[in-house]
Amino acid sequence: MVELPKGVQRVVTRGREYFYWHPGRGTAQAGKRVPLPSDPKTPEFWIALREAQGLSGLVTIKTVGAVIDLFRVSKAFPKHAGTAGMYERGLRILRAGFGDKPAEALHASVIREIVEGMEDTPGAANNFLGAIRAFSSWSVVHKHLAASITEGVKPYKSKGGHKPWTDAQIAAAHEHLTGMVRRGVMLELYTGQRGSDAVRLGPTFIDENGFDLSQIKTGREVWCPILPELAAEIATWERRPGPYLLQDHGKPYTRKRLSIHFNEQRKGIPELEGVTLHGLRATAVVRLRRAGLSTSQIQDVIGMSMAMIERYSRFADRKASGKAAVVSLAERKKNA
Repeated sequence: MVELPKGVQRVVTRGREYFYWHPGRGTAQAGKRVPLPSDPKTPEFWIALREAQGLSGLVTIKTVGAVIDLFRVSKAFPKHAGTAGMYERGLRILRAGFGDKPAEALHASVIREIVEGMEDTPGAANNFLGAIRAFSSWSVVHKHLAASITEGVKPYKSKGGHKPWTDAQIAAAHEHLTGMVRRGVMLELYTGQRGSDAVRLGPTFIDENGFDLSQIKTGREVWCPILPELAAEIATWERRPGPYLLQDHGKPYTRKRLSIHFNEQRKGIPELEGVTLHGLRATAVVRLRRAGLSTSQIQDVIGMSMAMIERYSRFADRKASGKAAVVSLAERKKNA
């Protein structure tokens, strides 16, 4: 449900929703009730609302809150639940401080102050900045803002992000993880898919010894081969329709629920301290790089941007380079 501004009334009659602009309803100062379009997720709804408020046309887009409302129902707003949630959190911060202020009052200095005020939580600060950057770009293109409000605002430096798992950590996962958590880890480890896609996988996704899927976040079509290690795991799972990962009550896993259950098991496995499920995406890249696949081949298998593949591949390349250096030094010493 879209968050409705104060003064908007929602009425449900015979299973249908109706919306009205009715400021001061139930008080002596109640205004005239004005019907609005039936879908608050459309720009037409918000345009009609501004007109009911005594405003009209583009001139109505005066406040930061009004621009946020239009952005949230635009095609630019992400469909992926995780990204959409991150955007919503960032926009709530902006709305809380500046929702009723004129959009022209927003400047990069304001956003910089907010980001600097979140220095104790750099991850949250970077997520906020990412959401506002998207909001700012869309608003400038649609002439709701005169200029970018994030220009020159720098994110906090990453402390490494989701690192690949080591060989010892992978071995510990094989040995100690159990049940659906183990299945989930194996699916993410050997496919390199995001958690939101891994929890969807099941027999119906298999096409010629690979998973054929459209990634939720990007919409990218991917054919991910089922590696021998994963095929051996799947062979031990019971055969039934639906996703491979089901909770005890039979409901499919979500990415968030799998993470919660993984963290519960991880606490009893010292080798897995500090690892994340998303780190398995990087791990899959490293494994494929070690196997000799090129960046473009890994992109086809996992469905990841080349920039991210190159970033994750550095872990494998640095280790391979270091091992080669040790061998080279040993050879020189032997021949000296």
